[in-house]
Parts: sequence; structure tokens; C-alpha cells
Amino acid sequence: MKPFLLLATRAEDVPADEEYALFLRFTGLAEGELIRRRLEAEPLGEIDLDDYSGIFVGGGPFNASDPPEKKSAVQRRVEAEIAGLLDEVIARDFPFFGACYGIGTIGAHQGAVIDGTYREPISVVEVHRTDAGAADPLLVDMPDTFAAFVGHKEAISALPASATLLVRGDTCPVQMFRVGQNVYATQFHPECDVEGISTRIRAYADHGYFAAGELDLTLAAVRRLPVVHTGGILRRFVARYAR
Repeated sequence: MKPFLLLATRAEDVPADEEYALFLRFTGLAEGELIRRRLEAEPLGEIDLDDYSGIFVGGGPFNASDPPEKKSAVQRRVEAEIAGLLDEVIARDFPFFGACYGIGTIGAHQGAVIDGTYREPISVVEVHRTDAGAADPLLVDMPDTFAAFVGHKEAISALPASATLLVRGDTCPVQMFRVGQNVYATQFHPECDVEGISTRIRAYADHGYFAAGELDLTLAAVRRLPVVHTGGILRRFVARYAR
């Protein structure tokens, strides 16, 4: 089997390493089957899509809607590299799955409106399959309503015509979409469990996701509902595209 590629952007080693471990766990892949590239640490360089079964993009601290003058040189480089890669991914309809930060990268590439209108605090929310989602291979075995981990400062407020809405939310309308037949993105985190998102809460306590003094409340918020279905989305992605 050709490996899958994980593009990561977390600068902090503990949440970065845990993110990789969580992707391994929920995809069912072994380390040699999921190659990680930490884009915050080094340039992406040339990527031959024919070397991989598919690509994942994890979450991270970058916001696509930040004004250019507030973006670091690293963020600008990463955005340019991913945008260049997406040119080929979209043109070939190559298997791609972006989680949280990934939805911003694909959305920006496709001309979506991305802003802070539908930001969500770190928590567990219930989201809902659309009719298109119920028919999609990655969601076919999911319940119509399921719990998912969220936490983001920006979101898509208007989908482009190229995207098909698969999962909607009550407080954030766009929770998952597909471009073409094989390019996916989620606003929620299908790669997370309670322990993993708790690590991120502690690591990013001063990054503006919640107010000072709300650490314990936020840790409690991710335990308010059991999240049991979202990891299956990643396993089905691997099962569908491994080659």
C-alpha cells in the first residue's frame, strides 16, 4: 500500500505528537503508512501525488481569515505551499481530507467566505447529516445526528458553488463538505478523543480560544457528550482510498 501523507502545522511538540498519534489511532494506519510533514518547521518542497494514497491536513493555530499584515512569514509560506498543492489535488480530484484548519485551506482555495461569524468555543456539539451526507461513502454508517469536538475562531459562512454540504451544525452551518468526489473537509475534529483535545486545551490556553480563568470550564465542556462516531470517518477514508 502507498502511504498517506499528514500535513501538520502545530509548533508545540506535545500537541503535535499527540495529533499524529491520534491520526494513527483513528485511521488504523501504522507509522510507516502515515508520513508526517511538519510544515511549521520546514518547507513542503515537491510532492508527487502518485507516491501517496491520500493526504490529510490536521488542525493548527493559523486562521485563513487573518489580515495579511498579521500573518507570520511561516503562515504565509504554509498557506502558499498548501494552495499550490491544492491546485493539483482539485484538478485531479485526489483523495484529500482536511480537519479544522484543513477546511479553511480548501475553503479559501475554492473561494468560500471565511470569517468569525460562526466561531465556536471549544466544546462538544451535535451536528447533522444533510441528504447528500447520508449518501456519502464516508458518512453512510453514521447516525443523522452525532456529537463532535469543535473549537475554532473562524468558519465558512458561505460555501462556493463547487462544494457539497455534507454535515451542518446549529451554531456553525458548515461542518463538513466535499469538493468533487474525493476532496473532503470538516470543521469539527474527527481525529480527537477527550484526552487529545484536553491536551490541546492546555497547550493553547493563551491563544484566545477561551478567556483567562475558563480552563476548567473548557475541560468540562468537552466531556458534556460522548463522542463515539467521528473517528469512523477517518477509517472509512483510508479504507476507500488505500491503494
